[in-house]
Amino acid sequence: MSRTLEMTHKIMSAVKSKNTRPELALRHALWARGLRYRVNVKSLKGKPDVVFTRAKIVVFCDGDFWHGHNWAIRGLSSLEEELDKYTQFWRDKILGNIQRDKEQTVHLENEGWNVIRIWESDIKKDVAKCADIIEEAYQKAISK
Repeated sequence: MSRTLEMTHKIMSAVKSKNTRPELALRHALWARGLRYRVNVKSLKGKPDVVFTRAKIVVFCDGDFWHGHNWAIRGLSSLEEELDKYTQFWRDKILGNIQRDKEQTVHLENEGWNVIRIWESDIKKDVAKCADIIEEAYQKAISK
């Protein structure tokens, strides 16, 4: 059974862009470790999900579908194989998101920020491991 365009639009419009479950789980794990941060700092390019201003670290919790990682969690061989199943609109949307992510990362790094991008599926699989990565970067940054 295929979906109508209206049904697809309604489903995709309901997807949250901030305060998602994986993002909240990661933030909770960081807070429990005593790491204090800011969220959704609009003045930074890309509006990172978590910002450690003192350590100059920004964290993005990238959704697998929206940022082009769905192919890996579905066991496909490449992004292209995944995108072959999508309409041109969604193909362009996801490729545009990937390109924008790269540009935002370069911009923030040029501004002196350490950019950490974590996949939604990695947070769901092992939030503690993701928090370890961030905590290690944080401890390294503040010890300089």
